[in-house]
Amino acid sequence: MRADLAVVGGGPVGLAVAIHARLRGLSAVVLEARRPPLDKACGEGLMPPGVAALAAMGVPLPESRPFAGIRYVDGPVVAEGRFAEGEGRGIRRTALSAALRERARSLGAELLDGASMLRFAADARGARVESTAGVVEARLLVGADGLRSRVRRAAGLEAPPGRGAPRLGLRRHFSVMPWSGLVEVHWADGAEAYVTPVAADEVGVALLWRGGAARYDELLARFPALAERLGGAPARSGVRGAGPFLQRVRRRHAPGLALVGDAAGYVDPSTGEGLALGFRCAADLAEIVAAGRPLAGYEVAFRAHAAALFRATRLLLLAGAIPPLRRRFVRALARRPERFDRLLAITAGQAPLRALGVGGALDLARGLVA
Repeated sequence: MRADLAVVGGGPVGLAVAIHARLRGLSAVVLEARRPPLDKACGEGLMPPGVAALAAMGVPLPESRPFAGIRYVDGPVVAEGRFAEGEGRGIRRTALSAALRERARSLGAELLDGASMLRFAADARGARVESTAGVVEARLLVGADGLRSRVRRAAGLEAPPGRGAPRLGLRRHFSVMPWSGLVEVHWADGAEAYVTPVAADEVGVALLWRGGAARYDELLARFPALAERLGGAPARSGVRGAGPFLQRVRRRHAPGLALVGDAAGYVDPSTGEGLALGFRCAADLAEIVAAGRPLAGYEVAFRAHAAALFRATRLLLLAGAIPPLRRRFVRALARRPERFDRLLAITAGQAPLRALGVGGALDLARGLVA
């Protein structure tokens, strides 16, 4: 089997690569080790740039729930930020995957389910991928195989892991009517809870923490107000886990291959912008391949898109790791909600870092150290 692109990994970003490839006249084969329905433990909140990216790909989101911004809840202190442009969408990962798969297939991409990669060879002439579904020869191998990317590791693009205890996550859905038109982030010492409306009668609750193994119910008990709000609602899904989240890379391309999505390096899901970044980079990669330009341009584009997001993510991790710092940070945003709005626009790539302004940056800094 021959194709312009052989995509290893049929998650949302891998499928986005295939869609953008077909929109530019390139052939694409997607190898996915799992079989549908495809699920993953994640927050399931698409930020406005991600929603816009799906619209640009022609992917409808019929099974989704809108949200207008983010609410931080730290005990009695509540800060709310609103999106400057567009709205976010809460959507079950299974529904998002199904919509992307349907669009990719309609454009002529070939999706091979139950196709585990066995080995590959890639150089400047192209790539050869051997899988349980056969052999694919391609101009480019695209590693879209997630946090623990086998493509990244085999290509020697993986950097040493960071220090400290890993960040981990668990997610479950509950049958309860959403009580807010915002995604809520509840803070507790050592953990966060992300509440995303995904349907008219359902919310997803993702719990993130740093350290070793933990049980979902034990983590949820750290958030008594949230547990009370759920009110014993029946669970609509089992518990799924994810992590460790921090994944470092030396670079995102090598002769004959490129990395996208979580495989291309990841900091943390706390800003919710991972898919939006992945969709942008999928479009960039397809454009570069279609134009016959060097893959070095993809690295440049990735870094340009990710710079503000990665800085904001590290800021949130720093604030969340130190309880007094976190409380001051949330209070500072609560005092000036318009600066929370700007912070959301910056992390979404809708505004440059300077949009916060010198006064805004100093005010947040004073809030952190006061």
